Formats: sequence, C-alpha cells, structure tokens
Amino acid sequence: MSTFLGMPAIHAPRGVGGLRGDESFPKAAKAALGDTQLRANIGRATRTIREKRAAVVEEVPDWEELRLAGQQVKAATMARLDDHLRTLEEAVTRRGGVVHWARDANEANAIIADLILATGETEVVKVKSMVTQEIGLNEALEAQGITATETDLAELIVQLGHDKPSHILVPAIHRNRAEVREIFLREMPGVPPDLTDDPRQLAMAARAHLRQKFLTAKVAVSGANFAVADSGTLLVVESEGNGRMCLTLPETLITVMGIEKVVPTWQDLEVFLQLLPRSSTGERMNPYTSAWTGVTPGDGPQAFHLVLLDNGRTATLGDHVGREVLHCIKCSACMNVCPVYERTGGHAYGSVYPGPIGAVLTPQLTGIEDNSSLPFASSLCGACFDACPVRIDIPSLLVHLRERHTEEQAKEHRLPTPEAAALSLVGWVMQSPRRFRMAETALRMARPFARSGRFRSLPFPLSAWTTSRDAPAPPPETFREWWERTRDQ
Repeated sequence: MSTFLGMPAIHAPRGVGGLRGDESFPKAAKAALGDTQLRANIGRATRTIREKRAAVVEEVPDWEELRLAGQQVKAATMARLDDHLRTLEEAVTRRGGVVHWARDANEANAIIADLILATGETEVVKVKSMVTQEIGLNEALEAQGITATETDLAELIVQLGHDKPSHILVPAIHRNRAEVREIFLREMPGVPPDLTDDPRQLAMAARAHLRQKFLTAKVAVSGANFAVADSGTLLVVESEGNGRMCLTLPETLITVMGIEKVVPTWQDLEVFLQLLPRSSTGERMNPYTSAWTGVTPGDGPQAFHLVLLDNGRTATLGDHVGREVLHCIKCSACMNVCPVYERTGGHAYGSVYPGPIGAVLTPQLTGIEDNSSLPFASSLCGACFDACPVRIDIPSLLVHLRERHTEEQAKEHRLPTPEAAALSLVGWVMQSPRRFRMAETALRMARPFARSGRFRSLPFPLSAWTTSRDAPAPPPETFREWWERTRDQ
C-alpha cells in the first residue's frame, strides 16, 4: 500500500531530536536494572496510576464500546489523512492563523526559531509537549539565543535537573520528592533555603517561579492533543492550568503538532475526551481542556502559527501494518502496565517515547535499523493491548517490526542475530518429520539435568536465553507418542 501526502516519505533525521539513544536497549537496560532507587520510584508511581485507572475505568459500563469507537475513528481518519489535513489548513487559515508544513525536525525547529526571532523576543514559555521533545526544540532554540522555559511541573523538574523525560505523562517519574527538592534548591532562583520536600511546598515554589515567566512572556510554544479539521480548532488537555496560561497570556502562540493528531469533527473528539483522562491520569475528566480557533481580536494571542510535523509519520503511514501506531493518543496507559518498563524506566529506551508504544513508534519514525533493539524490548505479554484505550495491537506490531528487522538484515547480507539464526534452525528442523522426531529425542536426553522442571543454565549458544530467563524442560512424552498411545483407546 502506498501513501502520498504531498511530502516524500522520509524518516526523522539523525543528529537532532530525542529519538535516538547513545546505546542499545539491552546495554542501557542492564545499567538501569542495577539502580534500585530508580526501580523503587517507578514501581511506586506506576502502581498508583494503575490502581486509579482501573477504578475509574470500572465505572464506565460501555468502556469496551468506547475503545472500539476510538479504534474505528482513528483507522478511518488515517485512511483519509491527506483530506483531513487540507481541511484543517483551510479552516485555520480562514480563522486568521498561519499554517506551516515541516518535513522533519530540522525544518520544524528552523520555522519556529524564525517565527520567534521575528517578534524580537528571546524568551518563550512552553506548554508540555512530547513532539517538541521529539524534535529537540529547546536545544535548537538555545543555539539561536532563545531561552525556552517549561511550565509543566514535571517538565520543569526535568529541565532544571538537566535531565531527560522518562515517561510520556509524568516525565520526572524517576525522581522522588527529595531529589526534586535538591534540584529546586540548586537550580531555581529565589527558592527559600528552608524548602522541604513536602509536595505542597514544592508546588508553591514552582508556582512562584513560573508566575513571573507567564506575566512577562510575549511568545508561547505549545503542542496539541487534538486538532478538529472541520473547524480548525486545536486542543490541549492538562491537569495544572499552566498550559492555559501559556495559551491565553502571550501575544504570539506557536503550536507544533504531529500530523496524526487530527480528528475530522467535534463529534469524533467526544470519544477521545472520554478515553484519554481515564487512561492517562485515572481521572473522570481532566481539570483543564483548552481549545482555540485561529485568532480572536482582543482576546488571547493575536498571532497564531500552526506547524504541522511529519518527521517520519508519512513513512509510518505507508506500512499497512505498522501505521496502527499512529492511532496513539499518548495516554501512557501501556507504559504503566508494562513489566519491562517498570523495571528499566524510560531512559533505557533512548527515546522520548519509551515503553511499549515507544518500542513500536520510535523505530518507525527513525527507520527500524536506527533503533533495531527496541522491538525486542518486550515480553509480548499483551498487557499493553488490554490497557490501550484505542486498542492498538502493540504485541502484533512488535512482532511485525522484528520481522522487518530480520528482512532488512537479509537484504544487506549482514550477520543474523542469534534469535534469527535460532529461528532459522527451528524452521529447518520443522520442515522434516524425521528431523523433528530426532530433535525431540535429543531434547528429552537433557531432562535429567533439569531442576524442578526447568533449566537455569545452558551451554553456549543456548546460554543467550538462560542468561535472562529459565527454559522449561521437555515433557517426558511427546504429543506424537501420546497420540499413538491413546488413539485406539
């Protein structure tokens, strides 16, 4: 299936943005697993969010019907994405906004920097936005002499701590409140020296710090959770109210949005505004939902720019299986139930999109070979699919990307991974009944070495498996033998 949106299908460029880590997932995860404080912080936080989400989802009798509706709206929207984007552009322009198209992170950063410099300002406030993390906007603006201040509390903690986000919804989930206090005392001007790690005191310190920024900033940069095509309306949902201050007080508002965030109509939006808050924060409704349409004279920003970002999304849309990842509404529910994420944290994934959804989104945005270890960062337990509010079949996508990685290796005549070599061997054995029977006999000869029905250590190359998990001992009787023994009974 081919897809054409008027842009060439290119991947996110190298050397910019937050989609590529310094090392592969297995190496980074090994280091993270040794950090007991990190595991304790993330385990406590994800457990709390899981319990809240389960309670509020249980209250909705038609939850599964809502999930199906979300899945169908997304699939229908992606099938006509080019039409909906053109409709959105026309509506935004008609209401006084200016639409810019960015093929990748470099183009988006250049457009945004030029727009800010054209206002004569060198300081901006930002609404929490994963897509600006994806394109490395703060670093690009800093290179142009522009200071960007994060206003979301968790993003502010990450920024002041010179850190990277490790969760889509709670970027500072890997920090406990004692660590946050140390960051504030070290990096935040004017913080009282007797600041404690009481959550209210920490929030009040951040509030005082940000209030001055809100009142002086002339330019704000935001992302968008959704864009309604037929009216040209953009929406941000949040819990703190800082985003609304950014969206209303400055004179110029610049919104950067991935092209997959568009929905056709307000009626379609109704489904997602029910699914998102329950799945992300475990709330019946998010405290703040801000919507704006173009420019309104005398009310709010008087200049509005919308930057529509591709950065690998068209290439993803061209994969008839992998395109399902573009249905994601960035709720992070899959991360909070993932046993792999809970033990490694987000930094091990090397991308601003960690967890199960990041393991399928990031490789498609960058090209699979730039993040080839991520599709293997999963136990395929299926908990992510059960939690996903729009029913993205993440386990199947992971398997699909593993297959594509193997095919890419075969095309380039590179050495296969141990897993690919092992599966090739298994395939060869299973093509012949005689070879399969001989393999069964050989495996049973190893039964006396098993302990409690499992092998905890096997010689090379099988040790690659038992290094991280046990292998079950073969049964005393094969299915063939059982069939032959019982078929006449």
